Amino acid sequence: MATRLSVAATHDPQQACRWAVQLEYDGTPFIGWQRQASGRSVQDVLEAAAARLTGGRPVASIVAGRTDAGVHAAGQVAHLDLPLAVSERLTGARLCDALNFHMKPDPVAVLRAARVGPEFSARFSAIRRSYEYRILNRPARPALDANRAWHVRQHLDIARMQAAAALLVGRHDFSSFRAASCQARSPVRTLDRLDVTRAGESVMLRAEARSFLHHQIRNLAGTLKLVGDHRWNLEDVAAALAARDRSQAGPTAPPQGLCLLAVAYPIDPFA
Repeated sequence: MATRLSVAATHDPQQACRWAVQLEYDGTPFIGWQRQASGRSVQDVLEAAAARLTGGRPVASIVAGRTDAGVHAAGQVAHLDLPLAVSERLTGARLCDALNFHMKPDPVAVLRAARVGPEFSARFSAIRRSYEYRILNRPARPALDANRAWHVRQHLDIARMQAAAALLVGRHDFSSFRAASCQARSPVRTLDRLDVTRAGESVMLRAEARSFLHHQIRNLAGTLKLVGDHRWNLEDVAAALAARDRSQAGPTAPPQGLCLLAVAYPIDPFA
């Protein structure tokens, strides 16, 4: 049974308890994770639900990865600071039930919740983020997966794509693969994993790193697709990386194929 929990905040505002929450969501109806001047975000949904537990007092959230409009998550992590008077009545299971009750009918769900220390940051404590980009590789357009994959009609050569992906693994200046609007101080990132596999009609790109640049995975996917359909060769990918120029790499793949799979921490807050 869903938990209805609402407690007015009448205590010292400095007395708070930090909670880590793991979420999954369908990014299709949202403008992305982050709240903006217009449109509905995943952050709006989570924080509005949390405010229902505090008698309307705003509750801010910090997230591990700010996903873009249309991008999904299977293992996003955020943290919330809830008043101590509220937290004393909660377990992780009760907080999950309460937040999920108040987030209905939006396609957002809290999978796990746990109390963490005040030093924990969903964003800055993370040591690895894992994403999957899915391509539906068949002639027929998708019906069930219209919002869950990039539809590519022409057959993709997975061996070529994997060979090109291997050139991109490691520590590089990824200027050619970040959005023009990217606000990161440095374009240098260490890409720990970039694998390309096929399962029937689905081609999956799995990427892992401590952190990514804005649009980095989608730009990598768009570039590897050019290799898979034989328009680019390995030398083209190497040249694009060396150019450090966004115009020299492939197109930005559409958002619906991207999903944040998991976020790792030195100590699993949900263990």
